Amino acid sequence: MTTTDDRHDALRSLLGAWALGACPPHEAAELEQHLRACPECAEEAARLREAAGWLALDEPLDQPGSLRQQVLDWCLTRRPAELPVPAWGLPFAAETAKLDALLRDLGPQEWQEVAELPWHGGTEHLRPAEVLGHLTAVDGLLALALGLPDPVPAAPGSPPAPAPEPRVPPQDAAGPSPAPRVPPQGGPYAGIAARTARLVAEQAGQPPGAVRARWRRHAHDLVRSAALAPRGNTPVDLGFAVLPLRDAFVDRALECYVHGEDVARAVAYPYDPPAAQHLRQMVDLTVRLLPGALAGLRAARPEHAGAPGVPGAGPAEEPGGRRLRLLVDGPAAGEWLVPLDGPEAGPPGGEPVATMVLDALELCQLAAAHRDPDRLPVGAHGDRAAVREVLHALPLLSRP
Repeated sequence: MTTTDDRHDALRSLLGAWALGACPPHEAAELEQHLRACPECAEEAARLREAAGWLALDEPLDQPGSLRQQVLDWCLTRRPAELPVPAWGLPFAAETAKLDALLRDLGPQEWQEVAELPWHGGTEHLRPAEVLGHLTAVDGLLALALGLPDPVPAAPGSPPAPAPEPRVPPQDAAGPSPAPRVPPQGGPYAGIAARTARLVAEQAGQPPGAVRARWRRHAHDLVRSAALAPRGNTPVDLGFAVLPLRDAFVDRALECYVHGEDVARAVAYPYDPPAAQHLRQMVDLTVRLLPGALAGLRAARPEHAGAPGVPGAGPAEEPGGRRLRLLVDGPAAGEWLVPLDGPEAGPPGGEPVATMVLDALELCQLAAAHRDPDRLPVGAHGDRAAVREVLHALPLLSRP
């Protein structure tokens, strides 16, 4: 193959990115000069540019759903991403893109509809732009951990925030990553509410499109920064929990999906569930946070404090703590062993005291307090009290 042929192939590989307006200026100029002299490439460029036109931001949602992904996949086969998003960042990228697609199709009246956002402490009533303010306010805690500016204005009377470091904080060089830590339930949810209130107040009066653009830009910044922290070990203090960065991204993806569906319900639009591989990450995080929710349930509701194996409740039937086998159905199917007792009971061991079968999406909806634990279709075998306790603990993972 000659040098000319090599250059031709290299320029042809840029056609997909050029059609999407994603080429650097110098490469775009060289490619456009090549198109004037190469009919074959010019024909391909025209076809791709026409396809990319379907992806304009102002187009309605009823365009072919797979078209954008087909074009992007074609581009990535020709030119791999320089900074690939780690697997734990993909659910967040997908869910923010899906919510953005819904918002893109809202008319002026639909932006005024009020969405209901249940959580275990009540129900918030927010318009779509206010939902974006809430999502941005919590996402801003990830931004702080990544060295990005906080999108939330400072509280009155508080000292100005220091300028962020223009880099991602150093990652742990070796060793296991920090495990999720959930403080006792009923913790500092007020911090989230205060951040949301300040940002919503600042955005009051702005056009919904401007609020959407700000949220989308901030989400893009988070995804790009995630590519610079592939191990995801940086701790993120969310107020109600301290999670490693990779878990915090999955947590934010789940909340984005849940509240996206809340908005879709308010405007009577369809809304797809997360992809199976993303849903499985959400289920896994939920299960790993369950022991903290169980501890919170027992602290808040004395009737659960006397469960077998709980310190102070008498000797357990098995040495060490009890476990429940959780079988998850659906596209994100899997099996997990859930520790039921605190660390004081010793390491979990022996046969699980119960088995619970639950759909993956229903599990996540229950963890968001969008389902009634007493009305959820669940398969159960063994200790029914343990199953009931887990079902009632899951909604405590929700937050305002």
